[in-house]
Amino acid sequence: MSFAFQPVFLWTDRLIYLLLLLVIALLFYVSRKEHLLAPWRQIRRRQLAMAALVVLLFYIVIGVLDSVHFRKPLPATETGQEIQYDPEVLSLLDVLLNRLKENEERSYSAPLAARAFNKEMIEAADGSQHRGYPRLKFGGAHLSNPEAERTADVLTRVGKRLVSGLFIWGLITLFFVMLLARRHHKSTGEMLRAVWRGETQTAWRSILFTAGLLFLIVGILAPLSVKYHLFGTDKVGQDVLYLSLKGIRTGLVIGTLTTLVMLPFAIFLGISAGYFRGKIDDAIQYLYTTLSSVPGVLLIASAVLILQVYMDKNSENFASITERADIRLMFLCLILGMTGWIGLCRLLRGETLKLREMEYVQAAKALGVGPRRIITHHILPNVMHIVLIAVVLDFSGLVLAEAVLSYVGVGVDPAMISWGNMINSARLELAREPVVWWSLASAFIFMFALVLSANIFSDAVRDAFDPRLRGR
Repeated sequence: MSFAFQPVFLWTDRLIYLLLLLVIALLFYVSRKEHLLAPWRQIRRRQLAMAALVVLLFYIVIGVLDSVHFRKPLPATETGQEIQYDPEVLSLLDVLLNRLKENEERSYSAPLAARAFNKEMIEAADGSQHRGYPRLKFGGAHLSNPEAERTADVLTRVGKRLVSGLFIWGLITLFFVMLLARRHHKSTGEMLRAVWRGETQTAWRSILFTAGLLFLIVGILAPLSVKYHLFGTDKVGQDVLYLSLKGIRTGLVIGTLTTLVMLPFAIFLGISAGYFRGKIDDAIQYLYTTLSSVPGVLLIASAVLILQVYMDKNSENFASITERADIRLMFLCLILGMTGWIGLCRLLRGETLKLREMEYVQAAKALGVGPRRIITHHILPNVMHIVLIAVVLDFSGLVLAEAVLSYVGVGVDPAMISWGNMINSARLELAREPVVWWSLASAFIFMFALVLSANIFSDAVRDAFDPRLRGR
């Protein structure tokens, strides 16, 4: 049986699928525990938290689409020939953004421009040559006179999409409110007023408004990006909007998979140090004190350079550039995880030192309950709020860490698209006159939206799960 494509499972793809399964299992477990549902009910009533969650889900959907990889079959040259596959590894996001991916120019072009950013020798119809700004191959190619027609064309397209998008979203919102009204046994008008006033148990007003705004933005930019380069092009002519969207997966992988690596070290060592104390506590403290005394950037740089030397000497073990870049990304997650568990480990150690002296733990010891059962049934459930708070707070810091590491040259592989690589390549163009600013601005906007949403949502999680703030 032959397929029209060959599935490719990168190491980070497998870890992402594993993380999704863990999240689904966690949601199923939480839905059956009333004491765990109570804090999440508090979170879903907060308007800003729900708006941030919608933005995060938008990023996650793009990241998952970019994590389904495959190779396309090559055209057969002979009858009965075995199917050969293209060495280039694509993703579902590449298929959806194929026009942006394929519409490459020669070099820089400004956002919504119809002409190149740099002057070149242009040959006229009579054979004469002069220096000027040549027309782009794709951006604004449908305009006969871009200087006179571009503004009106952009405004017309935006206006049409805005009107149609508002109408479609209004119908979707009305249908959703009707479903809510039927579920809560209210009339549509009553439910609509409750949603508008923010009187529902879930912040539907914030959810619908944020989702509608994203719907309008995508609905306006998607058709416009086919005719123009919305955020311009980079040095080699690639569409900057395409690069920014592809960078989402790298940021999410750094933020989530690093956490997946960090948690086992932090939880096991932190609880063990706090519960057993003595020599075990001294050994664990010595370990994380030694690690924290070494500058993190130097440790990461040395590990990445060692991996780079290994890959250069064993290049035959990597089938494609994508797989080579993926191995470096996974290794970077491992290094960040192995160096980032120290803070959470200290918090868990201190909390465990307090919990081991509580009456119910002392009673369990008196009844002959073993350490393993005490840790799993009494200690671990009572420190999970610290783990959850630390995870959501550290996510935005890890996303920013990727940008910083790529900026100094020890981050992800240069062949992998990431916001850090975009910023690193754009910094060299800030000294130009005029300045090439759009690559830096685009990476900053996408990174800012992700980090801001993660911080807002993490604040809500902290307020809901922290026992010291839960009663306020």
